Amino acid sequence: MRILILGGTVFLSRRIAELALELGHEVTCLARGAVSVPPPGAAFVQEDRDGSTPYVGVDRDWDVVVEVSWQPHQVEDALRFLGARAGLWIYVSSCSVYADNSVPGADESATLLPAYDGDTPAPGESYGEAKVACEELCRSYRNNGVLIARPGLICGPGDPSDRFGYWPGRLARSGTVIVPAIRDRPTQTIDVDDLAGWLLTAAARGLTGVFNTVGPSTGFGDLIDQTASQVGFGGLLRWVEPDWLADHGVAYWAGPDSLPHWLPEGYDGFASRSAGAARAEGLTQRPVQETIKRVLEDERRRGLDRERKSGLSAGTEEQLLAQLPDR
Repeated sequence: MRILILGGTVFLSRRIAELALELGHEVTCLARGAVSVPPPGAAFVQEDRDGSTPYVGVDRDWDVVVEVSWQPHQVEDALRFLGARAGLWIYVSSCSVYADNSVPGADESATLLPAYDGDTPAPGESYGEAKVACEELCRSYRNNGVLIARPGLICGPGDPSDRFGYWPGRLARSGTVIVPAIRDRPTQTIDVDDLAGWLLTAAARGLTGVFNTVGPSTGFGDLIDQTASQVGFGGLLRWVEPDWLADHGVAYWAGPDSLPHWLPEGYDGFASRSAGAARAEGLTQRPVQETIKRVLEDERRRGLDRERKSGLSAGTEEQLLAQLPDR
C-alpha cells in the first residue's frame, strides 16, 4: 500500500510508520520534524501544517492516509486537499470524546461531548470536544470512507508522556514509593504495537467504522503488584488515601507531580470501555505483564533517574513522605 502519515515522527504515528515499512508498504510522512524525524526508509515531506501550502508535496493518490491531529482546522485543511485522493482515511481519535466516564463497559454508541466550534485553535482543556469536531469533519468529507479509532491511554517504548512508564520506572528505583490507595479501581492501557498493528491490518482490509481501540481493563492494585514482580521490587509501598494526596497538591492522571492512573471519583468507565467491536475485527490486547516488561526495558534504556513529564519528582515524593502522619 501507498501510505501517507500526517505525522510519523513521534510515538504512535512513528510506530505506524515503522511497522508499515517492515510490512513492505511505501510510507511517506508529512511533519514539521521539530523534535524528531521519521524512521529510515520513509519519505519525509517536512512541512508545517499551519503553513500556507503544506500539502503540495503530497498531492497525489494514496491508498491510505493516517491522521492523528486533534486540531479541527488542521484536520479540515488536510481533508480539503487530500480527502478525495485517499482510498481509506484513518483518523486516530480518543475515548476523551465521550461525555460520560462513569459507566463501565460502555461501547461506541455512548453519548459524545459537543463538538468544539471555536474560530481559533482549540485549547488543551477542549481536547475531547476538539476530537469530536475532527471526527465530524472526517465523516462530512469522507462519508463512509473513514476508519475512526478511539484509543484510551496508549503506552509502550518511546512513550513521551510517562503516563504508564512512571510506575515501572519508579518501582525499579526501589525505596519507599507513594501509591494511591485505589487498588480496586480499573486501569486500561493499550500497547502501542497492538494499536499500530491493528490499524495497518484494518487498512489492508479497507475496514471502516468507529471502534474503541483500548487495552484490557486491569485493577490498579494488580497493575502495581505485577509491576513490582517484574522489577523485583524490594522497597516499601506506601498506600496513601486519595483525599490526603489531593489535599497535599498531588495531581491526577498526568503531568508534573501527578500519580498516573489515579483519577477522581466517577471515572470508572474511563478505564473500562468495551473493545468488543475492535476485537471482533482482529484487535489484539496483549497481557499487561508483557507490556510492563516492554516498558520496563525501555525505561532502563532511557534512564530511571531522568526527568519525567508525569509522576512525582524525587523531591516532591520525599516531602510528601515526611508529611505522612504515620511515617
